[in-house]
Amino acid sequence: MPDRPAIRALVVDDEQPAREELCFLLGEAGDVEIAGQAADGVEALRMAGELQPDIVFLDVQMPGLTGFEVARRLLEADLLPQLVFVTAFDEYAIEAFSVSAIDYVLKPVDSARLAQTLDRVRRRLASEQAARLPLAPVDLEKVIAAVQARQDRRDQIAIRVGERFILVQSEEVVHASLVDDVIVVATQAGQGTSNYRTLDELQARLDPAVFWRVHRSHLVNITKIKEIVPWFSRNFLLKMKDVKATEIPVSRAQTKRLREYLQL
Repeated sequence: MPDRPAIRALVVDDEQPAREELCFLLGEAGDVEIAGQAADGVEALRMAGELQPDIVFLDVQMPGLTGFEVARRLLEADLLPQLVFVTAFDEYAIEAFSVSAIDYVLKPVDSARLAQTLDRVRRRLASEQAARLPLAPVDLEKVIAAVQARQDRRDQIAIRVGERFILVQSEEVVHASLVDDVIVVATQAGQGTSNYRTLDELQARLDPAVFWRVHRSHLVNITKIKEIVPWFSRNFLLKMKDVKATEIPVSRAQTKRLREYLQL
């Protein structure tokens, strides 16, 4: 049977004995590499950005930042390792899964229970790897030609501004963002809300050569980017050409595509 690729783990707990015990149990699994250990939430965020582990084992109650605050900041930065909470308290389970945790393990950690968690992690990582497609470089001249070829198209979308619905040409859209379960559409003249239920539905109406899903919550018109700002862990923020000069994060997965597009 071929060796499985090692799972790179970051272990976060403010109690050193707890970290050492969990690292020992993970080492017994045989295919887990301890990429790092952190004693608090701030250190965990720094190490997650630097090490980019496959999985982060998080204690809940820690000084400074709690495990949930660390998880939310990782999600906001679009650093998406698998998250497993390891705690002595069972009342946080629902909140754990609200921040996309893959599992919730109670202390003292049982080796058989940890094995179940690792099996779940392996299946999730294998599924994500299978779904990951290579990103082809984008030819800037072809993109510009595609935009120009569509200038005469009458594709319009309706956005709600106050009590009115305004029709805008699709090429006037600067970006669309999911904010509190509502899709906000921004143009260079202003912004409104869309009746589309999901960004996927809106994206299907727009030209895929021009509108990129740079983040799970943001769809941008790549011809309306004003500035590209280096950001956390070699990712980017896009400053857009709407009236608010909105800054939109680029996910780790889409950073590669953007670098190829810009030849960075």
